[in-house]
Amino acid sequence: MAAFIKPATQRERLTVQGIVQGVGFRPFVYGLAVRLQLTGVVLNNSEGVVIEVEGEAARLESFRQALVGELPPLARIDTINRQYLTPLGESGFVIGHSESGAERHALIAPDTATCKDCLQELFDPSDRRFHYPFINCTNCGPRFTIIRDVPYDRDKTTMQKFRMCPDCQAEYDNPLNRRFHAQPNACPECGPKVWLLDAEKRLLPESDPITTAVKQLAAGAILAIKGLGGFHLACDALNSETVSRLRRSKRREAKPFALMVPDVATARRLCAISEAEENLLTSHRRPIVLLKQLPDSPVAPEVAPRYDTLGLMLPYTPLHHLLLRIFATEIGPERPAVLVMTSGNMSDEPIVYKDMDAEERLATIAEGWLLHNREIHMRCDDSVTRIMSGGQQILRRSRGYAPEPVLLGFDFPVPLLACGGHLKNTFCLGKGRQAFLSHHIGDLENLETLVSYRSGIEHFERLFDIEPQAVAYDLHPEYLASKYALELSVPHRIGVQHHHAHLGSVMAEHGLEGPVIGIAADGTGYGADGTIWGCEIMLADLRKFERLAHLAYVPLPGGEQAVRQPWRMAASYLSQTYGEGFLTLDIPFTRELDPKRWLPLARMIERGINSPLTSSLGRLFDAVAALLGLRSEVLYEAQAAIELETILQPTDFTYPYNLIEGQPAVLDVGPLIRAIVQDLREETPLSLIAGRFHSSVAAMLAQVCAMACDQTGIRQVALSGGVFQNRFLLEQLHGRLQERKLEVYLNRLVPPNDGGLSLGQAAIAAARLK
Repeated sequence: MAAFIKPATQRERLTVQGIVQGVGFRPFVYGLAVRLQLTGVVLNNSEGVVIEVEGEAARLESFRQALVGELPPLARIDTINRQYLTPLGESGFVIGHSESGAERHALIAPDTATCKDCLQELFDPSDRRFHYPFINCTNCGPRFTIIRDVPYDRDKTTMQKFRMCPDCQAEYDNPLNRRFHAQPNACPECGPKVWLLDAEKRLLPESDPITTAVKQLAAGAILAIKGLGGFHLACDALNSETVSRLRRSKRREAKPFALMVPDVATARRLCAISEAEENLLTSHRRPIVLLKQLPDSPVAPEVAPRYDTLGLMLPYTPLHHLLLRIFATEIGPERPAVLVMTSGNMSDEPIVYKDMDAEERLATIAEGWLLHNREIHMRCDDSVTRIMSGGQQILRRSRGYAPEPVLLGFDFPVPLLACGGHLKNTFCLGKGRQAFLSHHIGDLENLETLVSYRSGIEHFERLFDIEPQAVAYDLHPEYLASKYALELSVPHRIGVQHHHAHLGSVMAEHGLEGPVIGIAADGTGYGADGTIWGCEIMLADLRKFERLAHLAYVPLPGGEQAVRQPWRMAASYLSQTYGEGFLTLDIPFTRELDPKRWLPLARMIERGINSPLTSSLGRLFDAVAALLGLRSEVLYEAQAAIELETILQPTDFTYPYNLIEGQPAVLDVGPLIRAIVQDLREETPLSLIAGRFHSSVAAMLAQVCAMACDQTGIRQVALSGGVFQNRFLLEQLHGRLQERKLEVYLNRLVPPNDGGLSLGQAAIAAARLK
């Protein structure tokens, strides 16, 4: 009989990088090691999580497989580095103390919606955290908004000042408890508190401030509510007078407000919701999801004037759950519980997140204040998403997504900062294969936003230990982000053309090296020839691009004023198509246009004064919206184009256009303008004209793109730019390109608008540096 040979003991060190701190990863590792009868240690350090594990080879193999296959819900493994060590013969497995190191590779998890286990405790009268608005565990709660530094330990968060009571400490110290090392762990005895102020900011001596706040909301009040990444302004979404009052005081005349509802059942009383949309609504990221509004929706019309969609989100903090649950009880089952939850700011300013700042800046809006004493370290607005062309389209990437990095298919040659654009700004820091796209900063048009931008960059650099050696920026000389880039003292500065960056963002997130045929379509982007581009068909890779075709140039009379007043673009297109005789056309637009308003602009165009040329597709949409009488002036970006899409009647009918061959080719939409004018003369319904226009643009772009693919032999197509937030246009174009057997790539991980520019800039700069 053969002698029994005991399997040899081995020891190995696994360095795990990814989102593995603050998400229950160490207790998961501990439980796994105990289950497989392995010894060793697991601890956090600045690189991620280090595991030293010892035992039989077969058990170690099972351990490695389970490590990847049985992850906690919020964890994400990007890399595992494995080293062999000398066995130590330990007797058990332990969780070690965090240690700091010279270089930081640990990732910070985004803020995450309250999990089911915590929700059950929140509404369990027998639980010690019953109705406690800061309940959390390793599977949920604040992360990014409370962290000051890494490793992610309590003393490096804004929870530092709250000393845990014996019960919370026992949970925190127990590796088998789901609150093991949950850094925001707290309870009513030892954690943050909520209180209520009246309109004069006097403390209301309420034993239940949340219920009192709900009663005020139900009675028609507007409250400032401190949340996870900043303040919301909240009111009853079914109360037209209150919503109108909020609009006036916030100086937000027309842009839609976001809504919060307690559950999916309530959401279905307002909107049509597909399975994919429900999954997005209920995901742990809990974004605002744009949904088709039902015709009989009881929401006040003032919430989203002239829109057929609503932006809905479900509660994502315990405080929100309590507010909505109590609000539903207060108003009764006959009507849905819906609260406006719009960003706490004045129009065009960043979201307010500090108490004293909020009390000053929101004083003319709020009629009460629901506050708490858990400090927000980094402001972070709500994310906005929708389902489009078979997948998620992110329109604003912020809470729930940031600062989770986008993993790239290449290494950055040096640590790099990409500064982003002017509108909907984000920045991006790159190191290794990780692109850390920031939370939504906003439009860089005032000092407050610029300060937020600078402080955000400093915070990311500290968290991820990135000292940029290169900076990428937009070519527009007046963008504040570009001016910031050029002030930096770094070895490498790389200017990136705006539309190349849009296409670069698609290539980067899909791992495409190129070349691709790209369509970049938006409102404004500084062109390589000094004009304003905005409808570009390009041959592009991550280093360079060639402009194959573009929309014919038209003057932008008055520059920025033409963006705010679409009637100027309508007149510019009519003038280019018909000459000055357009004023005699017998259509509503020209009958209502005072020649005294146009003639000075015509002289400006003749003399080349403040009338730059543009190939912008966004401006063409503005022109058609004004021609149809929908919008002669706008109150926010893309308002005219959105209202044009809202009224359209789907049709396959298309207007003509001319393709003028050359290098680049030119798309002349003069015939399209003439056809629209003829439809207006014949009093064709505006909805049908809008549908024909959209179908025409989709057909035109598809045909030119297909021609470029045939000429080059390239079958991969990238679509990006703010115009592709237009659902009808994107889905029409996407379908037409797929019918031609082309591989179509869209932005999925970052916005197609200027919020995704920084990723494209980073990818292009990295390719050029190589």
